[in-house]
Amino acid sequence: MYDRPAHALTRPARIPGARTAADERRDIPGARKAGPVPAADARLLASAQGPTSPRPSLADEPTGPWPSQGTGRTRPAATRDPAPAAGGTRPRRRSVVAAATALLGAGVLSSCSVPASRRSTRTADPAPGLAIASTRRAQLMQILAHPDDDLYFMNPDTQRMLDAGVPLVCVYVSAGEHDGRNHIPGAPDVPADRPAYSSARHQGLRQAYATLLGLDRFTDWTKGIASLRGDRLAEINTLTNGNRRVELIFLNLPMHTTRRWMALPSLWRDRALGLQTVVAEDSPLRKAVAYDYDSLVDVLVGLMEQYRPTVVQTLDPDPDIQHSDEATRKRDSEQRGYSDHADHTAVACFSWAAMVRWVADATADGGQVPGFVATAFRGYYNRHWPKNLPAPVVQHKAAHLVPYGGDPAWECGNASGCGDYNVGGMRPLTNKKGWVRSTHHRYPGARPVVATDPDGRLAAYGVLGLRAVRWRETRPGSGQWGAPDDLGGGPLAPALGSAALPDGRQLVFGLRFASLGGHGGPNRREVVLLEQRAPGGEFLAWDGLGNPERDEDRGRRIGVPVAVTAPDGRVHLFVRNADKGLSTRVRSTDGRWDRWRDLGGEEVQDGLSAVVDSSGRVHVFAAGRERVHHWAQDVLGEEVAFRADDGADLPAPGDAIAALPAPGGGIELYYRRPTAAPVTAVRAGGAPARARTLRFDGHGPVSAAAAPGGPVLLGTDLRGRIQLHTPRGVLTRTQGTQPLSGPTLAVTRSGTTAVGLGADAHPWLWYPQAGTAG
Repeated sequence: MYDRPAHALTRPARIPGARTAADERRDIPGARKAGPVPAADARLLASAQGPTSPRPSLADEPTGPWPSQGTGRTRPAATRDPAPAAGGTRPRRRSVVAAATALLGAGVLSSCSVPASRRSTRTADPAPGLAIASTRRAQLMQILAHPDDDLYFMNPDTQRMLDAGVPLVCVYVSAGEHDGRNHIPGAPDVPADRPAYSSARHQGLRQAYATLLGLDRFTDWTKGIASLRGDRLAEINTLTNGNRRVELIFLNLPMHTTRRWMALPSLWRDRALGLQTVVAEDSPLRKAVAYDYDSLVDVLVGLMEQYRPTVVQTLDPDPDIQHSDEATRKRDSEQRGYSDHADHTAVACFSWAAMVRWVADATADGGQVPGFVATAFRGYYNRHWPKNLPAPVVQHKAAHLVPYGGDPAWECGNASGCGDYNVGGMRPLTNKKGWVRSTHHRYPGARPVVATDPDGRLAAYGVLGLRAVRWRETRPGSGQWGAPDDLGGGPLAPALGSAALPDGRQLVFGLRFASLGGHGGPNRREVVLLEQRAPGGEFLAWDGLGNPERDEDRGRRIGVPVAVTAPDGRVHLFVRNADKGLSTRVRSTDGRWDRWRDLGGEEVQDGLSAVVDSSGRVHVFAAGRERVHHWAQDVLGEEVAFRADDGADLPAPGDAIAALPAPGGGIELYYRRPTAAPVTAVRAGGAPARARTLRFDGHGPVSAAAAPGGPVLLGTDLRGRIQLHTPRGVLTRTQGTQPLSGPTLAVTRSGTTAVGLGADAHPWLWYPQAGTAG
């Protein structure tokens, strides 16, 4: 869907339904070795595990598709499916034959594409001007491949929203049954029992989310059966504590087919494949359910329509290219050539396909755009980059994996097991991959980007329902937003880039899913541009700027566009490319863009910072694995180039870097070092680098702006609250809606301002000097 070039974004179109079949062999995991546990980690996890459990062994962990945990006492709801139990993993015979044929030429799952359905489907019109549904009721939906992906990769974001009272529904696509062995570290291996292992992982989730809600880990849940689209059924578990509510929905598709191929990647790629769900022990649902490609997308769309989420969290649909030797790849459970588990990628693809179809269905015949924001989280990417969470956040995050992992000595009320025994206790911290020690967003950047209109009102540009929108202040300095204007252009990634032309007109850049289709269909990404006709006015039609990568698969790996306008009026556009370096296009003063150029350089994370120094030269900074990397103009007006020798004497960054022109020349950089809570400030260029530590403890990237009294920083404290570091002290936002990642800092006539999106998918605006809270 949306399979059109950007220059045609004002015309609706349809996508043909042709698909091709392909399969992927199962990855064979190797062994994980446990490392030493820091004393502070050991003390915290020992207390979190509680007195009912003996200290777990630190024996080697198994590696394979994601482990899970679970066992808590549950009481069944009145609803029951009286049908007898059925087998869970046998595909239809025609599926096996088609898959065996396709396997000869199949590659590894490396991308997602929005489903080219077998039946004719509507395509949402990307032209602007549609009505946008609005509600101030927040609802979080997470779509996961395995029963612990949320705990490893989406926390602490999920926990912050739960703590703020945002209701949560988690949709677990796979049963998490892997090989059926719930391995107990230090004990003899156990017989394979896939229904029991799936049940144990579900129990672990109940234990984990009970503690996340502030309840005893063995608190009773209500278990029932949810009716889904297409007359399908799934187990649903519900628990509330005051105004907080969690619902767990287990679709329970198998992780492997009977031929040991990975089921979900095969389902995404093979049009003939059908799967039967795993019936977990102790589940009120006693009958297997059949799924194919279309029915899984339909079920996800139906759940979105039912719950109307304002925030949808998924895994990474386009993981980085990452070449490891075969032994390392198997040990790390990664797909060949890419830094993530193949199940994560497949489920993320299904999730984004469902979001696109939800918007298309909702806007058909003049309907409203669903008002939601999307966030994608990196997965095994965390293994390859510096850890970006400080110790207090890591310890709190890891502590919730203790009840998920459980312990065979616990009396949880589930005869199949009290969690996924191999991932509880100390193991999240001793695992050398360090997944729990980071939380990375696939599309980092400002949410929203902010500009000032000629009349002094703030304008905020963001993404709702996968489409660009603009909010405006009701009057200058009011702190109140009007209704969003739909600017179209979707489906777009969640973060936008922007630049202002010398005459005050705004340019807004997006990363567009130009096509999203499984079964071998096209799967393209492109950078797109929205240009304002006049300062503060309306916009021209969307324009496509293409992709720095010519190959479709490599093109899916590019990052969020970042742009800056030089004093000579030229606009420099930058994106992280598939090689993890930098690519650029430059717009001349007559509005024409040159071709894409690869600027080379070392590998960096996404989240680029582009800035113009006091001499008018353009600079770009990005976080590498061991140092800051720098691209710049040597001479005003010349091309930006990589500076290989710069940054070697700067402290290593753990996350994205904020940059400001420094008085007297050079650039002042602000960022957190790996695992550090304070912010480091250091001069790049000009005077010798002398790092300073700012007592601005928190986690995640910071943004910076030059204010009359000195630089102002915006960041998140250790409790997830928004805070400002000013020359006069630190100010903390303690009221208003729960903020999402990527708030923006602006300096206006009314003073320093923070703007962000809340869990209710509405923007908030904070003028600390005026006393507004959000």
